[in-house]
Amino acid sequence: MSLYGKDFICTQEWMLEELMAVLDLAAEMKRDRFSDRWTSILKHKTFLMFFYNPSVRTRLSFEAAATELGGHAQFMTPSAGRFKTQKQAGETIEDAAQVMARYVAGIGIRILEDKVPYYGAGDEMLREYAHWADVPIINMADDRFHPCQGLADVMGWAEWYGGGPGQPDYDALRGKNFLLTWASGALARSWCSVQAALLIASRLGMNVTVARPEGYDLDPEVYEWTQQNCAASGFEFRVTSDRTKGYHGAHIVYSRNWVSPQAYRDGVLQKQTEIEKAMAYPGWTTTAERMALTDNAIFTHPMPVDRGSEVTDEVASGPRSAVYDIAENRLHVQKALMALTMENW
Repeated sequence: MSLYGKDFICTQEWMLEELMAVLDLAAEMKRDRFSDRWTSILKHKTFLMFFYNPSVRTRLSFEAAATELGGHAQFMTPSAGRFKTQKQAGETIEDAAQVMARYVAGIGIRILEDKVPYYGAGDEMLREYAHWADVPIINMADDRFHPCQGLADVMGWAEWYGGGPGQPDYDALRGKNFLLTWASGALARSWCSVQAALLIASRLGMNVTVARPEGYDLDPEVYEWTQQNCAASGFEFRVTSDRTKGYHGAHIVYSRNWVSPQAYRDGVLQKQTEIEKAMAYPGWTTTAERMALTDNAIFTHPMPVDRGSEVTDEVASGPRSAVYDIAENRLHVQKALMALTMENW
């Protein structure tokens, strides 16, 4: 099975065997991180990181991954070029993508909710780049999906229920109860990370529960895919507006704020309105008392954590918190992904 040249925009578009190939290699690379086996895979090759939105973990992890594979990660923002938008003339994606592909072995793009005029526009842009570029396009987070985060999440969960760092057991996740709960917060977060978590949890044979206030449902297509994934494995998917019920018997708790489906008006994300709306729903914070209702669950979060709103410090920094392990795993899954898609290896 070769993944060379394959775009990575959403995990749902890859076969489970392909996802497992990345995850298995990531674990091997984590166990033997600085082995000479990996240090020349991308020798003399460049990975372009095109950031519409900044990120601590994404930039650092991709740069480190490229370096450890013997390659180079080049940072770029839209201000470095003159690109066509709805409001200004400039270079089209057709032209930009084909020129970029002449220079680099892969292109990563990060574009989130505040840089697009409507939900899904960022994902559409990535797919247009994928159409024109003949090198792999890697989604570094768009307004619908964050597939690299999803892989890091599930690797971390499987390590906690497996043999520890570098020893994930994905079979141990089958039948586990995954709770994704909306949370209060003042960051007006996009849907990409939580939707990536729903898709990967359901692909790996988990029971999935989404808890949210009325009016905070996620993408209907992602709900449909999650339902199909769970049904195919014989497990359950449910959505509830109960703030506490989903914690009962949960094995993994993911607490995160996200915007409502009405977040855009007149082509602009209404960030302050979304923050004010979210703060009107108190009592959606993950606390030690709620975690005590679980089956000794681990706490998971893609970071940055809005401490005190999404989750208390006691939980986020507690002995069952997987947040730092998962942040580290961004490096390992991306390193494996780059090795497999950017080199015929």
